[in-house]
Amino acid sequence: MEYEPDAAGSESYILCADCGTVISSANGAGLCVGCLRNSVDITEGIPKEAVVNFCRGCERFLSPPQTWVACQPESRELLALCLKKIARPLLKVRLIDASFIWTEPHSRRIKLKVTIQKEVLANTVLQQTFVLTLTVQTGQCPSCTRLAAKNTWKASVQLRQKVTHKRTFLFLEQLILKHNAHKDTNSIAEKRDGLDFFYTERNNAIKMCEFLASVVPVRCKGSEQLISQDTHNGTANYKFTYSVEIVPICKDDLVAIPRSLARSWGNISPLTICSRVGNSMHLLDPMTLQQTDVTAPVYWRSPFDPLASVSDLVEFIVLDIEPSGVQRGKYVLADAQVTRSSGSGRKEADDDGMGDDGIYHTRTHLGAFLQPGDTVLGYHLTNSNFNNDAFEALDQSRIPDVILVKKTYPNRRKKSKPRNWKLRSIAKEAEDGTEGNVGRGALGRRGGVDQKNVERDYELFLRDLEEDPEMRAAVNLYKADEAAAAAAADDEDGDVAMGGAVAGSGMRGGKRRGGAAAQAAAVMEVEDDGMGSDDDEEEDFPEIQLDELLEHFEEMGVNDDDGEEVL
Repeated sequence: MEYEPDAAGSESYILCADCGTVISSANGAGLCVGCLRNSVDITEGIPKEAVVNFCRGCERFLSPPQTWVACQPESRELLALCLKKIARPLLKVRLIDASFIWTEPHSRRIKLKVTIQKEVLANTVLQQTFVLTLTVQTGQCPSCTRLAAKNTWKASVQLRQKVTHKRTFLFLEQLILKHNAHKDTNSIAEKRDGLDFFYTERNNAIKMCEFLASVVPVRCKGSEQLISQDTHNGTANYKFTYSVEIVPICKDDLVAIPRSLARSWGNISPLTICSRVGNSMHLLDPMTLQQTDVTAPVYWRSPFDPLASVSDLVEFIVLDIEPSGVQRGKYVLADAQVTRSSGSGRKEADDDGMGDDGIYHTRTHLGAFLQPGDTVLGYHLTNSNFNNDAFEALDQSRIPDVILVKKTYPNRRKKSKPRNWKLRSIAKEAEDGTEGNVGRGALGRRGGVDQKNVERDYELFLRDLEEDPEMRAAVNLYKADEAAAAAAADDEDGDVAMGGAVAGSGMRGGKRRGGAAAQAAAVMEVEDDGMGSDDDEEEDFPEIQLDELLEHFEEMGVNDDDGEEVL
């Protein structure tokens, strides 16, 4: 039976062929929606259950084909990953909507409500909703599998510098922490002349090499080792090693440049000091304020060693200084009269025939920083012997008796005053399988080879941060715990406070150690000769202001095994 349209031309209706329900005559199937769904299932061929792989070690999901991604619960990334499990059948229908259905977090089930549409007959589109249940199957990703099998790395970066101190690595550690360049490392091991970084992916090792080249002058050389090979499909497994060597010249080092190189570098004087090290070396002639920048490729074409380092610096007292007016940047050229400091701990005859009653006349670039009575560190060249061809080729009559390098504050150091700031540290577990030693990460934590010098280098590094605002601006300093600072001030053992903690702690902060560490603290102490009173404290000491310090150290730091903060 068919209903005829009325005079107004309205739509005609028919009865459903199965149930007799009145439906529009435009329905080409001749069936109502209910009967059509009973006879046609558009979800046929689409699986209602699937399995998704989850790594318990790194908490990542396997995204087809072989990519492991981190997804938050009920996130868009997890929804897309689950729909990929039925991606091929979904190509035959139109996906309208998909959403999560709440399940118990520990049920290892993920349920999705999926709505699709499909044209079943001419001019007839059917929409249907079904539930997709995914079972979370736990296991291990390849990275965690290698870690569990002690095959923990695929690429390594071996960072080295052939010098006798750790100052470069102490500063480099802070740069790595500030830029979070160590986030992809498996472990960090301390070696004799540097650090080893281990990675599960080659790309991460290459990124570390690029970062190191952007902050220090280096040269990099890569090598690879064949681990296994499949001749059937032509694949192979390699381990990659990148050797990165830092130039052996550091800030405040005395350098004698070969004459041929000095002429090619702007005809600078062959006897210079290294004023700054970034991705290139900045060499300064303290007699003329002439400067030159030496990049890593230029240096490695004709490498040379420093003539003297900061361990050779000697304390002098400024008797008189007269600026000449020549200025370049922050440096001002000046003529100075200096004499050896009697409280430097080095007993040496001042009257050596080269000066009047031990008074030395020299020209310095520190005219803007020095005043009569100040203490300054410099290289005493009068009786020094250097086994260096470039130095021997210089005109000996034009070599100065003293080259001043930087101002120092000995009176300030005679006080056991704790610092109101501290530093973070790379606190990864590290093992040295060849020597059977277990370390704590970056620097001086193996309790190892030369602990006395490690403590000395760390204290000198902290002093450099205090006295050099430019160097301090490149790292992150954190507010020290007031309780720890008070405990350091009340220490009855007489240890020197370092970084807001007791001396001898090195980079671990707050732990007391005897033996070599205590000896190192004793080395850093200066004999009290009556100059350490409050009245004699330097007024121009560069105090670190509170606005330079960052908060929330505890959230970023890593605790040691015994619950103490690793610094």
